[in-house]
Amino acid sequence: MNRIILLPLTLLIVFGAFAGELAKGSKLYQEHCASCHGVDRAGTVAPPLLPLFLKKIPEKKLIKIIKNGLPATQMPAFSNLSEDDIKKIIAYIKTPSKIQWSEDKISKSIQIKKNYTKKLSVKNIKNIVAVVERGHQKVWIMEETKILDKFNFKNVHGGLKFSPSGWKIYVPSRDGWVGRYDIDKGGFFGKVRACVYLRNISLDRTGKYILVSCWLPKSIVILDAESFRPVRFIKQKGLISAIYELYSQDKAIFTFRNKPLIGFLNTKSFSIKYKKIKEPYEDFFIDPFEGYIVGTSRKGTLLTVYDIKSGEEIFSYPIEGMPHLASATYWYKNGKFLFATPHIGKPYITVWQMYDWKFIKKVNIKGNGFFVRTHPTTPYLWTDNGKDRVILVDKNDYSVRSIETIKGKRVIHTEFSGDGNLSYVSLYNKDGALLIYDSITLKLIKKIPASIPIGKYNIINKSRKYAPFLLGKEVFLAKCWGCHHQTQEAFGPSFRWIVNHRKKDIIISHIMNPEATYRQLGYKRNAMPRLNLSREELEAIVSYMMEFKDAKDN
Repeated sequence: MNRIILLPLTLLIVFGAFAGELAKGSKLYQEHCASCHGVDRAGTVAPPLLPLFLKKIPEKKLIKIIKNGLPATQMPAFSNLSEDDIKKIIAYIKTPSKIQWSEDKISKSIQIKKNYTKKLSVKNIKNIVAVVERGHQKVWIMEETKILDKFNFKNVHGGLKFSPSGWKIYVPSRDGWVGRYDIDKGGFFGKVRACVYLRNISLDRTGKYILVSCWLPKSIVILDAESFRPVRFIKQKGLISAIYELYSQDKAIFTFRNKPLIGFLNTKSFSIKYKKIKEPYEDFFIDPFEGYIVGTSRKGTLLTVYDIKSGEEIFSYPIEGMPHLASATYWYKNGKFLFATPHIGKPYITVWQMYDWKFIKKVNIKGNGFFVRTHPTTPYLWTDNGKDRVILVDKNDYSVRSIETIKGKRVIHTEFSGDGNLSYVSLYNKDGALLIYDSITLKLIKKIPASIPIGKYNIINKSRKYAPFLLGKEVFLAKCWGCHHQTQEAFGPSFRWIVNHRKKDIIISHIMNPEATYRQLGYKRNAMPRLNLSREELEAIVSYMMEFKDAKDN
């Protein structure tokens, strides 16, 4: 009986002492830290101080940071604080905190700067590449091998998005800020804090709204893309994996890391419909023609395909190592659409067939890769394996070769110019570099010093609406180029002439059944073979053709 009474008393004493220490830590925090990190620890001019951000930082390192400050930042040294006081602050900032966020706080955070310093000399907006230099917290605006401008953005991590025209770039940070750079005006427009911890951003297909998925607080925030004013603040009950727009409908799709649901957001009414699935999709992508969601869970034991129209999971395949589907790439070969994905912690990438869904091949790249990219211009999949070489996988026979970079530097992430002629490769080190290669000859054209360069972003390669266009170029090379040229007359009329003189439905009818349409088009006999294209092949080639509407001859 005495033991039963003494144990709760002991716990009360221990918890009481701990609560007292936290109270002291709270008081010290408010006195020394709140002016920069916020009274609620959500951050103001300095980053948030919450368990989500601090859990991977050892206590010894936190003590050193508080005691000595951080060079080249606004974090001062608090040498006057004792180590015991610093430990009390650390104990306090590592405790959970209920974050309150609102449309009012978002509105008050808006900073419109319109720092337009120079007019950029842009030759082709579709070849603009935005480079994230994480080490210096900068974003570069590049065209071909030339840096046109740089701007600062604190805590930038990647995930940049282009407006539909490509002339505006939206930049997110993990601590909830979203900024905009106006290429057409040559400068930084401003920024807004959508939440405290941001997962990713997207734009609706019109470019009118910014869609922000947040973990702190759990929500989807919808911002006016021009003014940054909040339009909707939609609370959620789970941790959102990511949100992506559809280019074919006024919808966006999101999933959760910890809930077996898919959310379909109407980007006009902002209503949401949820569909149940068997396991949460922690990572996913939407196929190029927006009929399917390819997803996987943190367990990484299954790759699953969800049919958007039927609302059913139609394919699953067991696989070791979680597929990093947000870093997957796709291409067209021998009448089939394919995709490749790296796997977290595994020394291979896998290749899969789309639409007639099946596993194709596991390709050993001898190291843990994180990104895989390709373009119709290159015969290779460009990937990394955590080492100092660019790994190239042949798209025809899946043989592997590599490009030597700089010994001891870590290669990460390739991206291409819009036309595919240049490959941009990051050396992910503090004293790293951006390497620019000719994507056909593989010759190194330029090396630009950079501190922890990571993502590169180009509207053709990173805007979902251009995925069918890129695949359509490959369908054109396989099916059409013997008779047609893009802008010049060959055996048949050019794509430019066709799309500027015929309606889209007539073009589709003639591709699918030329014997029934040639007289309607004014021909005395039919010279167009029946191609027997799949629905996806047809959509790809028409998408490619339509890019030449109102284009000038080369």
